Amino acid sequence: MAVSKKNIRICANGHQYFKSSDCPTCPDCEQNRKPENGFLSLLVAPARRALENKNITTLEQLSKYSEATILQLHGMGPSTIPKLKAALKAKGLFFKK
Repeated sequence: MAVSKKNIRICANGHQYFKSSDCPTCPDCEQNRKPENGFLSLLVAPARRALENKNITTLEQLSKYSEATILQLHGMGPSTIPKLKAALKAKGLFFKK
């Protein structure tokens, strides 16, 4: 198995980090902007960014989408869906059919 070469990068906030991909996300900045509560706080960064990029920041907004549509978003994995379903259910909401 080939080992990916990691390159050092510096974000706009001056954090130094290593990345082996073209992903421009600084892990320090991403950790600092993670919500402390709410359903988005339950998600890993790629899934959270996927929803935020679609301007889905509330469960009410999320309930307007089907599970299949959410799964198609870049960064959304199948392990995230149970977390989203549980958060929706707790508010009496569900994915669109």
